[in-house]
Amino acid sequence: MRKLLLSLSLFAPSPALAQAKAGWGNVGQEEPKGFSWTDPLWPDFWMAWTPATLAVFVGIFSAIALIGVLEVVKFRDGIERRGVLGLTTTLGDRLFITLLGSAYIFLAWLGLVGQPVWTPLFLSIGWGIFVFWKV
Repeated sequence: MRKLLLSLSLFAPSPALAQAKAGWGNVGQEEPKGFSWTDPLWPDFWMAWTPATLAVFVGIFSAIALIGVLEVVKFRDGIERRGVLGLTTTLGDRLFITLLGSAYIFLAWLGLVGQPVWTPLFLSIGWGIFVFWKV
């Protein structure tokens, strides 16, 4: 009986040796990942909220809130003026024209040129400055 157990122990590898050879030693460990603008914040959510989409929506709603506060507190009449386009606009109108024009700039750039989108970002900022200054 002793000879049988001894012979089985020689042929059967130890569990630690089997884990080391098969690579099972790090199965439960995840490799740390860095920050990514395209990884979803909540993987099981119905919409793919990435840090980039969250930043865009926070920026838009912050701009709307800022315009609303300015309309209520500082500029009660809405600062209506007639600009180069021949439209009589308020701050909210100019924000809407800026956002709409920026969306068209980005869509046209992506359709005609593609990535990267740094150039349409600067074009959109310039468009926004032009709209709030002249329209």
